[in-house]
Amino acid sequence: MNKDKAVIGIDVGSGSVRAGIFDLNGKLLTSTVQEINLFRRSGNRVEQSSTEIWQAICHCVRQSLEITGTPPENVVGLGFDATCSLVVVDENGCPLATSTDGDVEQNIIVWMDHRATKQAERINATQHSVLQYVGGQISPEMETPKILWLKENHYETYQRAWQFFDLADYLTWRATGDLVRSICTVTCKWTWLAHEKRWDADYFRTIGLGDLVDEGFKRIGQKMALPGTPCGDGLTEKAAQELGLLAGTPVATGIIDAHAGGIGTVGVAGGALNNLAYVFGTSSCTMTSTQKAVVVPGVWGPYYSAMIPDYWLNEGGQSSAGAGIEQLVLMHPMAAEATEKATKAGVSLPVFLANLALERVVTASAAVELATGIYVVPEFMGNRAPFADPHARAIIAGLGMERDLDSLVALYIAGLCGIGYGLRQIIDAQHAQGIKVENIVISGGAGRHPLVRQILADTCELPLISTTCSEPVLLGSAILGAVAAGIAPSVVSAMKQFTHKEQVYLVSETYRQTHQRNYQNYQRLQQTARMIQE
Repeated sequence: MNKDKAVIGIDVGSGSVRAGIFDLNGKLLTSTVQEINLFRRSGNRVEQSSTEIWQAICHCVRQSLEITGTPPENVVGLGFDATCSLVVVDENGCPLATSTDGDVEQNIIVWMDHRATKQAERINATQHSVLQYVGGQISPEMETPKILWLKENHYETYQRAWQFFDLADYLTWRATGDLVRSICTVTCKWTWLAHEKRWDADYFRTIGLGDLVDEGFKRIGQKMALPGTPCGDGLTEKAAQELGLLAGTPVATGIIDAHAGGIGTVGVAGGALNNLAYVFGTSSCTMTSTQKAVVVPGVWGPYYSAMIPDYWLNEGGQSSAGAGIEQLVLMHPMAAEATEKATKAGVSLPVFLANLALERVVTASAAVELATGIYVVPEFMGNRAPFADPHARAIIAGLGMERDLDSLVALYIAGLCGIGYGLRQIIDAQHAQGIKVENIVISGGAGRHPLVRQILADTCELPLISTTCSEPVLLGSAILGAVAAGIAPSVVSAMKQFTHKEQVYLVSETYRQTHQRNYQNYQRLQQTARMIQE
């Protein structure tokens, strides 16, 4: 009966929109991608357009349906995930400019926008009890500092705003007309206390957003639902027509993109309690599930039911991961020539360098020898975890005067190791508080290469698992769509149905001591940088 049925996952990342169609065993039938614009402005401002994003979604869904020949009636459900970016719309649902010098269509403050750093610092200085559920420090990447920035710097938009949405919640509203917010988004990025099912009114009054309390929180969400809960009556007639689907098709409450990657991966090898989900994209995100709340300084959470219902979630990450590697290699004198060669080979520059590295060594683990003496702390956009320091910056040590391709490969490998050591710090911080994991399960575009996976396993001293689906973030959203459609009774059961283990990358004993020494040097560089900043 369900042989020809399908679910759709829709992912909105920092630079592109993707849609994927899956069968009910989790097999990816096709995926379609369309790039979207990032508008960068002075003052660490980065903006996007909700109109452009919706149009890209419609294009990708329609194209995916056409490629697979899937009739609309065979699509039983769909799910959305997106970056934790702030969308601002007026009473007609139309965009409102988020900068005084910006275009009205640019109504999204992107997650990586750090305009609200001063607001975040003021919030943190209050030491409000709510902050214990964001690792003790709120980030400028989160939504309440951004809203406070709007109130203080662009009051006209703040006043005219009908709704402040997290991007995933905007998309489910656009699709269904339902103003429900995802427990994932509001708990992880807005300070909703999911374990108590409430906003903390005192927090909003303390930080200067008391008017949101006086309004009954109607502009930031009055109804919350678990990821995978059906939104409203499904797709509206208008949204269905735009997407090429049937009105009433079930739509799941949305989720943050990284958390979709967690849902699309951690169901393998013993399940969520054994695995750390590592989503390695433009930035990176780590997600660890526990049965009891565990506070880890510098790591966001604990969040109740934010990813998997009835589980607590601790969320860490790196503000610049894939973007940090790209920034690093583009600084090298050989970058332009290497980029040209990568383009001719039909791959990205990081993939080109990873391929070259594998050609130069007997095993992937041995690639660390190519970067002997070079150390990189790739914190170009600060340290998200475990230090919650937006002012941290990248450090590169050990460079010589070399300008050849070999030296570029060495710098790339050192950068990858730096990403791994940063991940290891997060794992160590959680371990110190009693959270132990047995495996890292990887997803995200920057983590697809086998060299990257092996280096992460070696640097963290934990086995790393890949899954059979090449698009686990899309799969996570599709899983939620399946739950909303009643294809699976719960998120946990759907994860078992849709996710499958592909390969395990074991830790190399040969290079264990090398990485232990390098990790210690990495930490010394971090400490020195903090001393200099002070």
